[in-house]
Amino acid sequence: MVLDGLSKTVSGRKEAMTARMPAAFIGHGSPMNAIETNRYTGAWSAFGASVPRPSAVLIVSAHWYINASAVTAMARPRTIHDFYGFPDELFDVDYPAPGAPELADEIAEVVKPQWVGADLDSWGLDHGTWSVLRHVFPDADVPVVQLAINATKPLEYHFDLGCRLAPLSERGVMILGSGNVVHNLGRLDWHQPDGGFDWAHRFDDAARQRMTEAPDDVVGLPSQADYPRAVPTPDHLIPLAYIAGLAAAAGRRTSTLVDGYSMGSLSMTSYVLDGSGSSADLDGAPAATIPHEVPPEDTNT
Repeated sequence: MVLDGLSKTVSGRKEAMTARMPAAFIGHGSPMNAIETNRYTGAWSAFGASVPRPSAVLIVSAHWYINASAVTAMARPRTIHDFYGFPDELFDVDYPAPGAPELADEIAEVVKPQWVGADLDSWGLDHGTWSVLRHVFPDADVPVVQLAINATKPLEYHFDLGCRLAPLSERGVMILGSGNVVHNLGRLDWHQPDGGFDWAHRFDDAARQRMTEAPDDVVGLPSQADYPRAVPTPDHLIPLAYIAGLAAAAGRRTSTLVDGYSMGSLSMTSYVLDGSGSSADLDGAPAATIPHEVPPEDTNT
């Protein structure tokens, strides 16, 4: 099996495989969370420290949103700074994790008859990926493959693809989704650094009920009355469907890793499958915010 070789690439030694690698959806929020320490980044770090060492990470980021299904298949994916209006310190971040072309091939096989192409040179690791992985695996020593979100497909397609990816979890691959359940940049309120609007709470609660009780029902979230305000564009919600699909395929529910809000209209809630909740200080600092200098909708966050 292709993945057998990947288990030897981490720190130059073969790691023991577990029966099923934990998976998670991370509410990533502002890119500034990559370089700040707060209760959310603390939860991400605690999650990384608590899990077995994976052979590789497959991550679905809200920020690779294109008109096709594809995975990065290069040996050395570049660090992409796909945002605007942030300090130089953030643009200086490099996350030099190796790629895993063999895993890209394996993904194409496991999802059949769905089609997933191989991207050899156009993308890399965007901030939806490295802003999270800098805390989960700070040494950048775990191979990373990123899966594009096919913007032409409905939520049911992404849920189904998550189900099809489930065998990879049993072969030592950690599958992550990175987005935000509630993500409305047009309604940000800097007077609520760690608060959320009532409609944000309602939609986040609806998603939590599904993820922790019946992951299959995540595909019904667009029918919620608050969906148009909570999800003006689906890119940040879709990664949740992949983890819901994994949970459904495994016949299990997820648990909340950490929850909360940022600037009124961002949910920072994260979920974990086959793992434990956060041991981070729940009274810690709020999530990083977005600079005032650039209109939020122009920051690509």
